[in-house]
Amino acid sequence: MKRLLEGLIAVNSSLKADASRTREDRVKDMRRQDAKKEYLAEHPVVRTHPETGRKAPYVNVAHTLRFKDMTEAESAPLLDFLCQQQTRPEFTCRFRWQVGSIAFWDNRCAQHNPVNDYHGYRRAMQRITLAGDTPR
Repeated sequence: MKRLLEGLIAVNSSLKADASRTREDRVKDMRRQDAKKEYLAEHPVVRTHPETGRKAPYVNVAHTLRFKDMTEAESAPLLDFLCQQQTRPEFTCRFRWQVGSIAFWDNRCAQHNPVNDYHGYRRAMQRITLAGDTPR
């Protein structure tokens, strides 16, 4: 599996997930001339963390559309497998919120996957995005 994934490139689309269509909305609301309907990006399926040198999958259910040079249908079985692996309990960390809690993670090797289990409470979040390297 590692050999198979190592050479693949993922095609990511901002239009794939309805819940994450914030970039297009922000650009459109700013009435920018360079506003696009869709933002596409290609990244390696396996990326190397620039500080640790460790390799990690770099696909996600929200944006990864397909593999380069494959159709969505051809890509679906492997993408489904990879996305299911990411949510297996042994590969996850469940953060238990308390008053005053703060959490942060490195998107280069971890994913945020919120669970809507806070009925009756407001989920307030502030996001900070740091400039970084190009995935390789």
